[in-house]
Amino acid sequence: MRADRRRNTPARTRAGQGRRLGLGGGTVAAVLAAALLAGGCSSGGAGTDTAASGGGPPSPATPSGPASAPPAATPLEALPAAVPSALAPYYGQALAWQPCDDGYECTTFRVPLDYEHPADGDLALAAVRAPSVPAGSTGSADRLGSLLLNPGGPGGSAVEYVEGAARTYDAAVRARYDLVGLDPRGVGRSSPVTCLSGERMDAYTAVDISPDDPAEVDALVAAAKEFAEGCRQRTGDRLGHLSTVEAARDLDVLRALLGDERLNYVGKSYGTFLGATYAGLFPGRTGRMVLDGAMDPSLDSLAGNRTQAGGFETAWTAFARDCATRADCPLGRTEQQAGEQLTELFAAIDAHPLPTGDGARRLSEAQATTGVIQAMYADFLWPRLRTALADARAGDGTGLLKLSDTYYGREEDGSYPNLMFANMAVNCLDLPAPFTGPEDAARAVPEFERTSPRFGRDMAWMALTCTYWPVRATGTPHTVRAAGAAPIVVVGTTRDPATPYSWAQSLAGQLESGRLLTYDGDGHTAYGRHDACLDGVVNHYLLAGEAPENGKRCGS
Repeated sequence: MRADRRRNTPARTRAGQGRRLGLGGGTVAAVLAAALLAGGCSSGGAGTDTAASGGGPPSPATPSGPASAPPAATPLEALPAAVPSALAPYYGQALAWQPCDDGYECTTFRVPLDYEHPADGDLALAAVRAPSVPAGSTGSADRLGSLLLNPGGPGGSAVEYVEGAARTYDAAVRARYDLVGLDPRGVGRSSPVTCLSGERMDAYTAVDISPDDPAEVDALVAAAKEFAEGCRQRTGDRLGHLSTVEAARDLDVLRALLGDERLNYVGKSYGTFLGATYAGLFPGRTGRMVLDGAMDPSLDSLAGNRTQAGGFETAWTAFARDCATRADCPLGRTEQQAGEQLTELFAAIDAHPLPTGDGARRLSEAQATTGVIQAMYADFLWPRLRTALADARAGDGTGLLKLSDTYYGREEDGSYPNLMFANMAVNCLDLPAPFTGPEDAARAVPEFERTSPRFGRDMAWMALTCTYWPVRATGTPHTVRAAGAAPIVVVGTTRDPATPYSWAQSLAGQLESGRLLTYDGDGHTAYGRHDACLDGVVNHYLLAGEAPENGKRCGS
């Protein structure tokens, strides 16, 4: 569905090709960043998610070992180890770090717009670092270099993430690594994509994403076309060069400029797809890599959207069960009652949008759905969701609208960051659209609803967006072996809404050196959030280079 992002939002992931979902992290900011994936971009596939075969949370008996990857996907081929002579000027730049933003250091550097034709122009990318050694001190002999962080999206700003979350990292990790955030091409401060004004984005977020008649279908199609055309007009030729493969090649340029022989990296949600892509292209330059809230690159967009819908259904079930035990639960006293009353509430809002505390804005069904989706990213948002649902049942849509606005990163002045714009631009390049038109989406609805009674219909229709994208997709589903890479830790959360646990199983199974680390719990992504066992395993790996045994489990 849509994506989650705001200043330092947690990670989300992308969903099938509609509106985004997916970022990940520990603070609210971190969690929002990871959430972008679902919205309209997904890396689909056949997945083995429990929900994909009918819904419901994974049982405690869920296998802890990696699942095998679908055999049809083509492996991602590594690039030649030697840097091509045409790219030497980019790899030979000198970074000029300048003090910025409350004690951090910022820089910019150039990368080719098109790596196959570097003479055709370039892009400016922005990076920030939190130095391991304070200015004026000598440092430590056991310094490990740089640790690049990416919060997800696609579209989450790694610069903002580092500035918001760097000081929450383990002290020993901070002492031995410079924590570095690079805004990927098209994102944040790196030649950002632009598509719609704030006013038009308000309209876009309110459009019905579960159309009931031809007029509503036409309105949804018109909104998707307006979004795509706005991106084409405002972004131009850059729109065709924002793929994850290109962003991974940018990471390698920065690695070289930082003076690191290998890339050490922590990626959340979509950041796992970016990191895995890097490992596939540059296995010999891959260092200590943690992929938390993993995506499955072997899935096509249709299967990815569908299995992601199942992930949100699993998360909803966990919320509903918890809610039923709470005195303030506004949805009844059983899981079944909660589902029935949520469906009734959505239908009532569809017929009569609710007033809110934001002047002329009324809460639409689409925004109510997005508000609920937003709260699935982290269980610490569940109390806020209970209150918002109670208010909505009483006729006040303010709480759900604020959750929806948080998902999109809407500011109080009505402006939006470029998170959603970049999210769609990257997703629509990385995979071909799942549908050729609304007829395809309508035919897919029953299967989506079997996977997710609560969110399947919406996520099927949201996958229409890339159908009208002005640039042809350059990516296809593929597996990633990264043959010869050092051990790569893949973290999967059993009830992750945006990146279903089966995706982590699949990615760990594809990677020749993959080690699956399972967190048995709720929320999107796990590292740095609330589990001493998992944090301890990851920190030990980052500091000592010792990966956990495959199948290690933490959590309840």
